[in-house]
Amino acid sequence: MAQLLSITLPDGSVRQVAPGTTPGDIAAAIGPGLAKAAIAARVDGELRDINRPLEADANLALVTARDEADALELARHDFAHILAEAVQALFPGTQITFGPATDDGFYYDVMAPASRAPFSMEDLPAIEEKMREIIRADKPLIREVWTREDLISRWEYLGETFKAEWAKELPEFEELTVYWSGDPNGPDGDTAWLDMCRGPHLASTGKLDPQAFKLMRVAGAYWRGDQKNAQLTRIYGTGWLNKKQLDAHLHRLEEAAKRDHRKLGAEMDLFHLQQEAHGSVFWHPKGYMVWRQLEAYMRRAIDAAGYREVKTPQVMDARQWEQSGHWGKYRENMFVIPDEVPNVDDEGPVISGEADWMALKPMNCPAHVLIFRQGLKSYRELPLRLYENGCCHRNEPHGALHGLMRVRQFTQDDAHIFCREDQIVAEVQAFCELADRVYRDFGFTYSIKLALRPEKRFGSDADWDKAENELRDAVVRAGLATEEYGWEELPGEGAFYAPKLEWHLTDAIGRTWQVGTIQSDRVLPERLDASYVGEDGERHRPVMLHRAIFGSYERFIGILIEHFAGRLPVWLAPVQAVVATIVSDADDYAKDAVAKLKAAGIRVESDLRNEKINYKVREHSLAKVPYLLVVGKREAEEGTVAVRTLGSEGQKVMSLDDAIAMLADAALAPDMKA
Repeated sequence: MAQLLSITLPDGSVRQVAPGTTPGDIAAAIGPGLAKAAIAARVDGELRDINRPLEADANLALVTARDEADALELARHDFAHILAEAVQALFPGTQITFGPATDDGFYYDVMAPASRAPFSMEDLPAIEEKMREIIRADKPLIREVWTREDLISRWEYLGETFKAEWAKELPEFEELTVYWSGDPNGPDGDTAWLDMCRGPHLASTGKLDPQAFKLMRVAGAYWRGDQKNAQLTRIYGTGWLNKKQLDAHLHRLEEAAKRDHRKLGAEMDLFHLQQEAHGSVFWHPKGYMVWRQLEAYMRRAIDAAGYREVKTPQVMDARQWEQSGHWGKYRENMFVIPDEVPNVDDEGPVISGEADWMALKPMNCPAHVLIFRQGLKSYRELPLRLYENGCCHRNEPHGALHGLMRVRQFTQDDAHIFCREDQIVAEVQAFCELADRVYRDFGFTYSIKLALRPEKRFGSDADWDKAENELRDAVVRAGLATEEYGWEELPGEGAFYAPKLEWHLTDAIGRTWQVGTIQSDRVLPERLDASYVGEDGERHRPVMLHRAIFGSYERFIGILIEHFAGRLPVWLAPVQAVVATIVSDADDYAKDAVAKLKAAGIRVESDLRNEKINYKVREHSLAKVPYLLVVGKREAEEGTVAVRTLGSEGQKVMSLDDAIAMLADAALAPDMKA
């Protein structure tokens, strides 16, 4: 008789079961309610199919829809496979590649048969309906282990060249799994569909809600992300556990579309982007005024916190990047430049290929180390906090660029704190408190995450242990390592040279944005030979804290535009008020009002055009001007203005002096108010 397995449940109880028993069997033994609710299982922490047999003693936790993160991952994974199955059922000859779950849905990359054009938006309704048909059929999802040779043979037989290519590169002795949608040995075996997948999956397609997904769009993609390879069609969808969740998500998308910073940026005349400078922003006067206000705010904050502002070169020799480690770890994201005069003749290559290489800086940290190294530093001079509004360049793929949110040229509110070992926790704590003040000034709530060591990294385990504990201790001392602040630790998410704290802001429609960071780094000072003279007269390595609050000005402005739906706080608004006339008789009074407002420090414009006042109101509302001061003949005679506040229906008549006082107070930055 086979030896029984000991399966330990979350409550500590142990069940003795026969080998081959599934988590689903155990759920059924506990009770019919759990048997119906259980959709998967965690076996020694690994998420597995509910019907996958148990092979050894294990800790078992049954997963239900209440375990929303796991349930969504499973559902979205299944939706992706059902999408591919539907496309192949509707369009025979389609080749499939891969389709993962995403943060809010799924996608699958496919190649349309040669007999038709690539898939388009017009194809999506039919594909959706076929997906619902597959879900309603409640087809079992069956896991099998295949040999590498059998898998290759199967894909080649089916003409799946992409799958066959991938299978040939899999490790020879690795366990390879496939999933059937439908039982290949059942009465409907000829309709069973196969895909290569690690899993896990739900027990059957019918476990999904057929009304809980929607196909959203199509886009071009390349096989394995390489532009030299075949072009595919990527079909995107969003998937949820039920229709209520889907509807809520679609509503959020509608709100996000209204708040799209690219749309609002054009309406407000803030900036534009064009293909002559992929990933770089053309800031218009109004947009750059927003930038200047942020820059001035941040300078006040860092000056008060004891930072010293610096400016460093845009281009540095490749040898410097080699020494820092960026050349080996980050070169694919750098813009490199030959250190030579280009050939200006019509004949011959533009560059010789023999020059030394230089690179536009993708980050500021090595240059700040070079400043620190100038002159002998004493332990008494630490901490030394160097700040830079540093312009950087990163060679992002064209397809990854997205408005202000993902650019190639960006400016960081970047600083590096060089400190002694005994100063680290206090410095990180002080930064946590500074970041808290800044985010609260902008009206954001946030959560803090600790990103721990990645698999590929510099430095010893002992150094990483120490660095991670220091960041953790600082957050605890700042009183932020609590559920209120969303405290969480993220294994494997740190930079290659240091762990980091991350600040995730929550915007007005519930989206989160990762912005601020601080990283404790012992590697770069060692690589670039930074040192100070300690109290003992010996040379010591400083610890380097990399930190930013906005992250980048471009992205932070994009977040602000979407968070406020373009209605920026008065102190940030590029134009804080417009004085608009009803009749030309009030022009001189309007000009006088503008002069007085400007003298009070208000960013104000006049609108003296011969247009109806309702037209002017609509136009300036679209431009998101916070205050419209309407003046006509009566206001000119009485020295008053009719004040309309953006977003309100009515208006308030007050004296010009009172209006100026009100606007001057509203226009104060939050850090300058008493």
